[in-house]
Amino acid sequence: MPIEHTRVTLERRDHILFIGLNRVDKRNAADLAMLSELALAYGELDRDPDLRVGVVFAHGDHFTAGLDLADVGPSMAKTGGLPLPEGGLDPWGISSAQVSKPVVMAIQGICFTLGVELALASDVVVAAQDAQFAQLEVARGILPFGGGTTRMPAVAGWGNAMRVLLTADTFSAEDAHRMGIVTELVDTDPLAGATAIAERIAAQAPLAVQATLASARAGLISASDEHTHLPQRLGALMMTRDVQRGMEAFMTKSPAVFEGD
Repeated sequence: MPIEHTRVTLERRDHILFIGLNRVDKRNAADLAMLSELALAYGELDRDPDLRVGVVFAHGDHFTAGLDLADVGPSMAKTGGLPLPEGGLDPWGISSAQVSKPVVMAIQGICFTLGVELALASDVVVAAQDAQFAQLEVARGILPFGGGTTRMPAVAGWGNAMRVLLTADTFSAEDAHRMGIVTELVDTDPLAGATAIAERIAAQAPLAVQATLASARAGLISASDEHTHLPQRLGALMMTRDVQRGMEAFMTKSPAVFEGD
């Protein structure tokens, strides 16, 4: 059964944690309560060994209208950032380490400011064909502080990133897909598409998935440094029982059932 929260819903299905933004009356604009609950959800995903992948989605017609500056602004002005609750992880990976498990994101309606940055911090993004995106920060006198200034140029290329970061213009799901922010476009429910991908990820060897994710992220920072760590990562995985399960499945031409050990 789903666990009801004020701003974020959590539901476990097997090895998947579904994290739902749930401030529908405000188009899921993020206030301090939502940001806190979202961080706690990411912390739970990271810590629980039975959870292998997260799916982030939004209730209602829109993913998010962005930050609720009326609620969040005073805290930002006082601290220069956003508070992180004990036991939580920054979903954007700015004030804490990124979650060590893969995150698949489903987007419909509008996805503004921190929503775009959450997509950039996620691993696979599925969006509805008619979704709309925008980085509106410069129109509000601030800058994107959830990774937009660093991740978007790396993902979309300098010119594409500056075109949307410096103008605050809205851009389409097709443009987001062309720039690499969105992985897949669907003309049906994006949550169904995201769930199907999450189920495929969850069916793989979880330690291998996490090692692959960690290696890929490290390689973005320094490919040459990560190359020196690859033998250690592989050696650790070769000692796991899941490797034996995978090899046996290969030899017997049957599906592997991984246990995460």
